[in-house]
Amino acid sequence: APRVAHAWLPSPRNLLDMDTFSKSDPVVVLFVQGSGSSEWKEFGRTEVIDNTLNPDFVRKFVLDYYFEEKQNLRFDVAVLGAQDFLGQAFVALGEVIGSQRGRLERALTGVPGKRCGTILLLAEELSNCRDIVTMQLCANKLDKKDFFGKSDPFLVFYRSNEDGTFTICHKTEVVKNTLNPVWQPFTIPVRALCNGDYDRTVKIDVYDWDRDGSHDFIGEFATSYRELSRAQSQFTVYEVLNPRKKCKKKKYVNSGTVTLLSFSVESEFTFVDYIRGGTQLNFTVAIDFTASNGMPSQPTSLHYASPYQLSAYALALKAVGEIIQDYDSDKLFPAYGFGAKLPPDGKISHQFPLNNNVDNPSCAGIEGVLESYLQSLRTVQLYGPTNFAPVINQVAGAAAQVTDGSQYHVLLIITDGVISDMLQTKEAIVTASALPMSIIIVGVGPAEFEAMEELDGDEVRVSSRGRYAERDIVQFVPFRDYVDDSGNQVLSMARLAKDVLAEIPEQLLSYMKTRDIKPRRADP
Repeated sequence: APRVAHAWLPSPRNLLDMDTFSKSDPVVVLFVQGSGSSEWKEFGRTEVIDNTLNPDFVRKFVLDYYFEEKQNLRFDVAVLGAQDFLGQAFVALGEVIGSQRGRLERALTGVPGKRCGTILLLAEELSNCRDIVTMQLCANKLDKKDFFGKSDPFLVFYRSNEDGTFTICHKTEVVKNTLNPVWQPFTIPVRALCNGDYDRTVKIDVYDWDRDGSHDFIGEFATSYRELSRAQSQFTVYEVLNPRKKCKKKKYVNSGTVTLLSFSVESEFTFVDYIRGGTQLNFTVAIDFTASNGMPSQPTSLHYASPYQLSAYALALKAVGEIIQDYDSDKLFPAYGFGAKLPPDGKISHQFPLNNNVDNPSCAGIEGVLESYLQSLRTVQLYGPTNFAPVINQVAGAAAQVTDGSQYHVLLIITDGVISDMLQTKEAIVTASALPMSIIIVGVGPAEFEAMEELDGDEVRVSSRGRYAERDIVQFVPFRDYVDDSGNQVLSMARLAKDVLAEIPEQLLSYMKTRDIKPRRADP
């Protein structure tokens, strides 16, 4: 699912003048490129603005935004009718989201020998009813349903649909053996309660819980989000009515009452809120240089790069790095190797800088990381064992220095095999789970990766010496699952990036939420 929908507002500046007696009459046409495809398709076009070289267009482009995909866009500026081409700009959607205040200015090119001016792109998140409600209810004098005791009441909330049907959206806990229950406060997104329509009916059923699942109906009442929200200033009491009892008994009044004790609303922040507020993603790479990869000069080696094809290591690095770099303003990436003997004395290292600079292991851009990786292959001796803990602790140390939400670290580990320091790695992950960081592990080659699955805490949370990881921060994937049968490396990279990066936004949000860190407000 898309993270959010975004509206795009292009504003070209200082365009070429193609009209003899007046200024140009420009239009902007947006083309999009499918994930893993080189084909451009027209998405839409703005209105035409007559006689200006600095148009401000009103018509917006509304696009779904996926953090885990490279969404390439092309803006062509032309004079409609005369078919004069005024220039074009290429940009990734992530570049604009990751830029200051969602504004990016890009030079227009494409007309040989001429300055084509610039295009200013503004991206804004469309409001999608992101409010979350917290409410608490109690009941009084509910009908007694159990023969030997009182009732065991619980509430079921339903939102109404356009066709008049109802969909269940929340159940409270059961309060045992009472006709005057007080339920725990609970939270629910407004869109789940009423789909953003404040006047839509919300139906609430009251049941008596039975062990065999045949719960007894006590009664019901109806309300709306707007009516519920009034409880912010006053208690609201609802009569619980049982239609069958009402028909049968003339003196029937009700089956008890439910009182709304409290109701509060707060906004749920999105990944984009934090990025626009200035949160930087810091990307670190760690590459496996153990001997099990095979001699880099041999075609059978996982590190082997032919003149026509990148190695699996390089492909995984490019797939993930080229997306994350859009959210890192300085584009400087620390890059390490592990499991090699280093010159001149053959000392084994599990976190040596690929650029051979201990004081500053950062490489300039993903291309800089690739160059340093290839250079290291020529100078170090592949050895072993496969230890993850040192490099995880290295990044955790950096993450621990800034925990205010302005920095979030993503560590990519690319490895071919069985981990040697499992206990130490689990300990490192449990410690790191309390810090602003995520770990992506990509397994290359034919090895079995059961141990890696254990580190990916989707099923069972990682633990060490009785301590459990505070959050799930590890995502593991085997590279072989993403290799395209036709040999299309671009498609393989797109598939890989989509899966390994999909959890990063939620992991970042889980850190911010547990620390009660709100996004910084972007400058107006």
